Amino acid sequence: MRGFVRHIGRRWVNFVHYVGGVVIMLGRVLSTLPRLVRSWHLVVAQMLSVGVQSLPLVLLVSVFTGAVATWQAVYQFEGYVPMRYIGGAIGKTILLELGPVLTALVLTGRVGASMAAELGTMRVTEQIDALDVMGIDPVRYLVMPRIAAGFVMLPVLVLFANFVAIVGALVVAVVFGGISSEIFLNGFKLLFKTIDLNAGLLKAMVFGLIITTIGCYQGFNTKGGAEGVGRATTSAVVVSSALILIANYLMATILFRI
Repeated sequence: MRGFVRHIGRRWVNFVHYVGGVVIMLGRVLSTLPRLVRSWHLVVAQMLSVGVQSLPLVLLVSVFTGAVATWQAVYQFEGYVPMRYIGGAIGKTILLELGPVLTALVLTGRVGASMAAELGTMRVTEQIDALDVMGIDPVRYLVMPRIAAGFVMLPVLVLFANFVAIVGALVVAVVFGGISSEIFLNGFKLLFKTIDLNAGLLKAMVFGLIITTIGCYQGFNTKGGAEGVGRATTSAVVVSSALILIANYLMATILFRI
């Protein structure tokens, strides 16, 4: 029993230490924001990495997401719900959930893991310590540009993902579902609300903050050489994915219940 209590206590201390470390790092990032203009070239480089280089993967996932959503909707609507509502139902699902959440989970594996591995390698090879010795703030130079890029580029990627997913859904509905494009688009316009689009983009901003913050924190605190880099990368993906799903639930509750 005593061992169990000690184990729980150690886990709780580790959790508080982790949360405190993330909050402290975010505080240091906020303190560097006044110098954002001077670091603009670093932010642009990270925006290219986070946004442009992720675009092909995001578009590929999105088109199949829209296609599968249409098949599922046709299967469940048939005989129960008029097909004129299928465009609206799929549009809402994509704008509110599938677009932002799936895009964030995909980028967790590509961007979050990449940041953790890159910064982790710099930590274990003492490159981050060298920046400190040279008087260069590693948080301003390495972390702030990555977090700013994630915060800005996630909503942009989600906009592309939403558009491609809806186009994919439309193609499948017309070609395989026997639904005309007019019926699909009229249904989409009938149930479309601007708040749905804005809620999805707001989620994307929060998810971008989560992915880049956790990725940078894990990489920045890597210990144990190459093995430690591997652990940091895995932890970044696992923690970010869990936080994205938790944040999605909390934001849905706040945005649509209050």
